[in-house]
Amino acid sequence: MNYEEICAQAREIVKQVGVYVRREGQNLTWKDIETKGTNDFVTAIDKASEERLVAALSQLLPEAGFIAEEQTSTKRGEVFNWIIDPIDGTTNFIHGLPPHAISVALMQTQELVVGIVYEITRDECFYSWKGGKSYCNEREIHVSNVQTIEKSLIITGFPYNDHSRMIEFEKTMNHFMKHSHGLRRLGSAATDLAYVACGRADAFYEYALKAWDVAAGAIILRNAGGEVMDFSGNDDCIFSGELISCNGNLKQELLAIIEPMMKR
Repeated sequence: MNYEEICAQAREIVKQVGVYVRREGQNLTWKDIETKGTNDFVTAIDKASEERLVAALSQLLPEAGFIAEEQTSTKRGEVFNWIIDPIDGTTNFIHGLPPHAISVALMQTQELVVGIVYEITRDECFYSWKGGKSYCNEREIHVSNVQTIEKSLIITGFPYNDHSRMIEFEKTMNHFMKHSHGLRRLGSAATDLAYVACGRADAFYEYALKAWDVAAGAIILRNAGGEVMDFSGNDDCIFSGELISCNGNLKQELLAIIEPMMKR
């Protein structure tokens, strides 16, 4: 399979759907918003965005199934599955805040082979494929070369409904607020990973994540020279619910701080 060509065609699909999301978001009102759970929102635009992605990607790769946040398709492929978040950062989206992004990854068996993150508000498309490099709007990107946490800018995220580990998580935030250039919460995990991939931040970590939040960003970041792991340092982390991502220089220092504080 030509992963580069699949990525190129999928990228155009994602960007076209992004135009739809941007346009429709200008007319969004609170009556268009549903609540799935505590602080967990969905709009008709999320659902329509996913339906458009599913329809177009089905034509691109008919044998593939879907792991999609809004479950507009429950088809599962024997080998290939698209992992889709139609709007990552829905809370930002409904409040008219950046960032919010479309995240689309292709998984072959258990291996990520394509990843696309389209940050809608800045019109930035981050992408990569198996055997390829990572790009933003056709410009090659790389992780930073920062050597220590002390000199790093770190991104994190707060779980919207799983507060079972918040006391422990607050300890990690307290540490990084005191011992880094700063701690940021942007509200879109897919974008967070893309920003680490292009060196705007040096690390991102969070728990209570879903595969559709992180799958696309993970392959983009790895192909940009970065590391993606769970809180114990395991590489097989897309479905684990917890994630640390960084440039390779920071891996051991991050693990030494986060693992003991977040140990179950």
